[in-house]
Amino acid sequence: MLGLLKRIGRRVLGTPVQPERPQVADDPTLTDAHLSGWFHRESQELFEGFPIAAEDSVLDIGCGDGTFVRFCAEFGAEVIFADIDGEKIAGVERSLQGSRARGVVPLVTDANPLPLPDARVSKVVAMEVLEHVEDPAQFVRELVRVGKPGAQYLITVPDALAENVQKNLAPASYFERPNHIRVFQRDEFEKLLTDAGLIVEKRAYYGFYWSIWWFFFWACKQELSPPWHPLLETWQRTWGILLSTPDGPRIKKALDEAMPKSQAIIARKPSSPPTGQ
Repeated sequence: MLGLLKRIGRRVLGTPVQPERPQVADDPTLTDAHLSGWFHRESQELFEGFPIAAEDSVLDIGCGDGTFVRFCAEFGAEVIFADIDGEKIAGVERSLQGSRARGVVPLVTDANPLPLPDARVSKVVAMEVLEHVEDPAQFVRELVRVGKPGAQYLITVPDALAENVQKNLAPASYFERPNHIRVFQRDEFEKLLTDAGLIVEKRAYYGFYWSIWWFFFWACKQELSPPWHPLLETWQRTWGILLSTPDGPRIKKALDEAMPKSQAIIARKPSSPPTGQ
């Protein structure tokens, strides 16, 4: 089930878009992702506040199908992509053939430990990974170890608000290994990163559309693959119509804050160790 959950998560953040004003004809999931802050090609930001440059070495841990890696490769960065699934790693490596990446480093690993030297990378991406990890504190310490002084981190986990609703709707297996084995409260998520020595630069909450999509999904009793149930198709069309209205982005922002699917933190490793160390 984990692989399917990863795949559907990557579909949220598929092809980058740059709409000046969302249109009904656009894929609402892509428009929604862009409005949430993802994939801003004009500023080379994977997420707002997390720019990618050619001189960067980017580690994507738990890379899945490689959506984020491909975006970073567009701007010439070295991309290091890691996942426990060797087939996914092979697929991402194939997809990067002919890309502008100045280096491509595939890793099949459970990240315990990461097969990388200290201070190896300047950017670290860990999207919807920590909720699957047995020891999140150890996992984050390993991410900090491989970051250079001043390295920037983009880390997301499911938000507790939507997860607590899921507990009343989803089958028990959704909250069992290898799926979501923990739910992070917002202060707990931040403390996990600051305890590892990172400095929080930005917090973000987004994904109301996907919170509701999952609630509807459990009612449809279908597989995690198309053709999608009419309820899910109708919800996507409805969301697209909302986003196309003049007030759509403002309403989306308010709903994202009320019931986000995910919480994101951008953090930075200090450029020098604290005084006394």
